[in-house]
Amino acid sequence: MKCTKKYRLSYTERAEKIVSKLSLEEKVSLMGGRSGQMESPANPQDDHYNYTPYPSGGIEREGIPAMMFCDGPRGVVCGTGKTTCFPVSMLRGATFDTELEEEIGHAIGREVKACNGNLFAGVCINLPYNPGWGRSQETYGEDSFHLGEMGSALVRGVQEENVIACIKHFAFNSMENSRFKVNVSCDIRTEREVYLRHFQKCVEAGAGAVMSSYNKYHHVFCGHNDYLLNQVLKEEWDFDGFVMSDFNWGVRDTVEAANGGQMMEMCETKYFGDRLVKAVEEGKVPMERIDDAAVRIVRTLLAFTEADPKKALEEEAGCKEHINLALKCAREGITLIQNKEKVLPFHEEEIKTIAVIGRLADEEVTGDHGSSRVFPAYVVTPLQGIRKRLPHAEVIYEDGSDLEKAKTAAGKADAVVFVAGYDYNDEGEYVLKDESDTELGGYGGDRLDSLGLHRDEAEMLKQVGPCNSNSAVILIGGNTILMDEWREAVGAVLMAYYPGMEGGTALAEILFGDINPSGKLPFVLPYKESDLPEVVWNTTEQWYDYYHGYTKLDKEKKEPLAPYGFGLSYTQFSLSAPFFMTDKDSVTAECMIQNTGDREGTEVIQFYAGFGASMQERPVKALCGFRRVTLAPGESKKVSIVCPVKELAWYNPQTGDWEVEKMVYEGYIGTSSSERDLLRGSFTLN
Repeated sequence: MKCTKKYRLSYTERAEKIVSKLSLEEKVSLMGGRSGQMESPANPQDDHYNYTPYPSGGIEREGIPAMMFCDGPRGVVCGTGKTTCFPVSMLRGATFDTELEEEIGHAIGREVKACNGNLFAGVCINLPYNPGWGRSQETYGEDSFHLGEMGSALVRGVQEENVIACIKHFAFNSMENSRFKVNVSCDIRTEREVYLRHFQKCVEAGAGAVMSSYNKYHHVFCGHNDYLLNQVLKEEWDFDGFVMSDFNWGVRDTVEAANGGQMMEMCETKYFGDRLVKAVEEGKVPMERIDDAAVRIVRTLLAFTEADPKKALEEEAGCKEHINLALKCAREGITLIQNKEKVLPFHEEEIKTIAVIGRLADEEVTGDHGSSRVFPAYVVTPLQGIRKRLPHAEVIYEDGSDLEKAKTAAGKADAVVFVAGYDYNDEGEYVLKDESDTELGGYGGDRLDSLGLHRDEAEMLKQVGPCNSNSAVILIGGNTILMDEWREAVGAVLMAYYPGMEGGTALAEILFGDINPSGKLPFVLPYKESDLPEVVWNTTEQWYDYYHGYTKLDKEKKEPLAPYGFGLSYTQFSLSAPFFMTDKDSVTAECMIQNTGDREGTEVIQFYAGFGASMQERPVKALCGFRRVTLAPGESKKVSIVCPVKELAWYNPQTGDWEVEKMVYEGYIGTSSSERDLLRGSFTLN
């Protein structure tokens, strides 16, 4: 039985009967986390955040199971050496493959159950206003439509395994260092069209839980925010599940949180529990709020538990099938940004000596060390992947700290691979000991200095790159890395993001042509940082504009170094015959694509709608569909992409409704957001 919304709502009457028999104290007990009751692992070295699922509520005599929380999103955080470490969401976004993301959701759902959990809190769909956001790696990219499609796929996959999918962090959470104090503001159209639309899509896909964010929105903490949690989420979107707080500081006040729509304080109870009981008894919080929360929690937990009462086998966590899925994802998402003189793929038969240079080459670059950190049985580093792929070649490794040694190694090698970028020290979750602590704790946070490489790495590439023209750079990081100052010194550039436990294997396969790269940038790559929105990372006030990323560059007529949706291949594709047609509910974009090269390859065809005739402020164009297509050499296919008309609507602040303009729209279909890569036509909505 699939735990759809309709199925869950069938439990309403039963949940109401159960709740009607509970005391106030019992109802409130459902609304508080109790992670402090969990036992520590037998081996103290294994002890880490969320080693076992964090519980909330549960009343055994009434048959109400506890909510058992497992974090994500690059896999299940619980356990050590047990679960699969998938590539981070940003790489998965670069696949533009919703079918694969749904498959990953199934694997994650099974691993949650294998760890004795029933909720996966790893559907992160926050939109980075600026790519310097430290937790960018946890989300899929900069575009709201793309975020909604990928996030919905993960929701479907997880919940088809009858595990609750929790979407986060609701909402406007794209600053890390100031997340506990910043107040985010924007106008109503920016709110609805840019920052909430993908959340709504994931709710419509059936997400059973929502996690509120730490930050304020229009001067109200999001965990207390009546507008977001009650008016928008529950009333407008008809959300049937429950809301939980982000951990420890997600609730700041008992009465404000409960009345504002918060239903579950995680992961420990501080402001709910006895304080909430007292607030109800004093008339400060209506009993209706408690009953609503209790019914939603009980209904959701019973529905998911009884839809599939079978436990997963423990050995499903980190199984070979799931590891192979992580490898497949890395192969699809790693993105070829530059390939001068067709440097890549390297020709194995010509390589007797290869130099691998850079401090990250032999690090386990799976992502940050915050709440999303997964502890797999092993990780294949880039250096290990290359050594395994070239067992008979001499592999010289230099960390790049000594430029003269690096130059010597590069000069004598038949090929050079540089590995540069970021690790958990540079970006990721910014964990504080307490709210007053101003120290970083040694790692993580937003990219405070720049969006480029560290100065020593940039200098290394500029100086060592020219020593060997047969060179490639592997970039490690969670979002945009500026590369204009050094790109001419090297041959090829691969964006590897954080590629998961089998990332080194996938990188070696791509470098030597076993796999044809097909990833596409899920963000724009500008020439300079000033082309992007300005953010003060340590602040109490931040305004979000309507435009960011590729829509901002489009509007300002600024050329990017690499556009949104861009990625090269080892073969070539030719597009022709664009065609756009409409019916009452949808717009269809079509084109012919041919593989004109000499090897099989995969292209991501993208459909953008243009709003040149609009009477409203609109982007030049916006993504409204995409599809992966694989072709043999010489093969041609017709590709059709269908976009619901409602995706083209704008939000009218005066009416409070979404409205579709009756006008002629530009239609674009092609291989990136750049007009150089798009075929143009038009369609009319009457």
